[in-house]
Amino acid sequence: MTLRARLTLAFLAVVLGPVLLGTVFVGTTVTAMNRSRASEGLDRAEHGVRAAVDALCGQLRAVAVLVDRPAVARRAVAQGLAGAVRLEDPAGNPVGTSDGAPPQPWALCGEPAGTGPYTALAARVQLRDGAGVLLGYAYAARPIDDALLAQLTSAAGGAQVSLGPVPDGGYRRMLAGPLPLAVSVPAPGPGALLPVLVTVVLLAAGGAVVIASWLARGTTRPLAELAVAVERVGEGDLTVRVPVRGRDEVGRLATRFNRMTRELQGYVAALTASRDQLRGHLGVLGDTLSSTHDLDRILEVILQTACAATGAVSGVVLLLSDGVLTGADVRVPLGDGLVGSVALSGVARRGRVDRDGPVLAPGEPVCRTYMAVPFSAPDSVRGVLALYDRLGEDEFDDTDLVTLRTFAGQAAIAVENVRVHQEAQRLSHTDPLTGLYNYRSLTDSLRREVERANRFGHRLCVLALDLDRFKDVNDSYGHAAGDAVLVEFAKRVRAVIREVDLAFRQGGEEFVVILPETDGPGGVTVAQRLGAAIRSAPVVVPPISVPVSVSIGIAVFPEHGSSGPAVLEIADQALYAAKAAGRNTYRLAGASGGPQGAPPAAGR
Repeated sequence: MTLRARLTLAFLAVVLGPVLLGTVFVGTTVTAMNRSRASEGLDRAEHGVRAAVDALCGQLRAVAVLVDRPAVARRAVAQGLAGAVRLEDPAGNPVGTSDGAPPQPWALCGEPAGTGPYTALAARVQLRDGAGVLLGYAYAARPIDDALLAQLTSAAGGAQVSLGPVPDGGYRRMLAGPLPLAVSVPAPGPGALLPVLVTVVLLAAGGAVVIASWLARGTTRPLAELAVAVERVGEGDLTVRVPVRGRDEVGRLATRFNRMTRELQGYVAALTASRDQLRGHLGVLGDTLSSTHDLDRILEVILQTACAATGAVSGVVLLLSDGVLTGADVRVPLGDGLVGSVALSGVARRGRVDRDGPVLAPGEPVCRTYMAVPFSAPDSVRGVLALYDRLGEDEFDDTDLVTLRTFAGQAAIAVENVRVHQEAQRLSHTDPLTGLYNYRSLTDSLRREVERANRFGHRLCVLALDLDRFKDVNDSYGHAAGDAVLVEFAKRVRAVIREVDLAFRQGGEEFVVILPETDGPGGVTVAQRLGAAIRSAPVVVPPISVPVSVSIGIAVFPEHGSSGPAVLEIADQALYAAKAAGRNTYRLAGASGGPQGAPPAAGR
């Protein structure tokens, strides 16, 4: 059932209810009044009929007293004082009856009515002599006919008098007496009251229906319009408005609804613009992340994008390394200042400096409001992204904090990606066991150094190294001991060479060292130092000690070869000569490319 139907029914119930109750009350009252008037009429009729019957009985008794005088009795009958007379002996046997007497039975005055039917009303008197001896009975009777009933009806004051049962309809009453008489009065008609009541009820009902329909429509029409508008808003149409039809509660509701939709439209437009702006910033950030592994450039873009998205005046991106947060111009120990405490706790913070009172570390920007979010790798905090002083607002809000968390997540991804990239780069160019450059890096580095030496007219020395009897180490002590020997060998090599020198593991126990801007004597000096460092102490692999030594071949560009591979090949030949000479020594390639028999004087 619709709201309009419910309101209409409610109004009709409120309006028609009292009308119908009043109608019922009036109808009931009128009926009671009619019943009361009918009862009063029956009382009057009853009194009149009883008086008429008593008078008739008195008249008949007077006639009956004269029955023993026949002449007088005949005159009484002739005058209509009685319809008939009758004499009976003491035994009740008839002695004489006047002509035209009605047949028995007669109703006797003073006695209750029998079952009838009676043909006459009679008065009986006893006849006695002077001594009081009963001589007989004298009767004077009046036939029960239409004239008698008309006489009684006249005495009843207009009420109907009948002998025996009364026809249905109206109000009736049986009278006690010698005759079984019934008095009845007709039921009063409705008169003009009932039509008036019916007319009033119908007019009230019609008016109530019209008024109820008008009121329900006037009340529900704005609500229906509002319901349609709400459905359209639910479907995303924020341009809908509802007409304001008054200043009542519904009108105020329509006004508030229109204001709400306007504000929502503004909010959605602002959110859409913010979303588009954020998408643009994230697009720029994504392009930067996908196109470069320059961590400083990535963090700079992240900071600029975060400031643009939140309206911050300034900000910093600090990376955590060795317990210190480091940025472009800021160094904050872990736990110090705002960013240090955020990095230590791992909990984001926002607020006002004058209200929340965080102590800013030296180097942190001076600000009124702040917002700082840590960004983490899967295992630990990597750094902190902090923004200061929002444009046009006193304080950053929760939406800004969510946005900053998004950019902090991007910063974490950037740092992790760069770290992974750097690790991949390192692993692609270094040997995972010794940490020295691998064979791939040897090829690239040798080519690059040969080109540089050739361009600038410098010498380039290449040392080929091989651990002596390394196979025996693996066979005797196992591969774990062999790996330990290789790791220790690499440490000793790195301890001898310069920072500009490059050490490579070519494969197995074979190594190569490139000495830029070094000639043959310089290479011999380095070879001597390397040999001394390698054999200076055995490699301890608990619970054993493994003595180690190295054989070294030396070649110089461009004396011994015109290309990198050629020089490396000559160095390998010199290495084989050193091994042939008994190992634990070095050989420098000769002018023809073969090894020299005796090492020259060391020099570098």
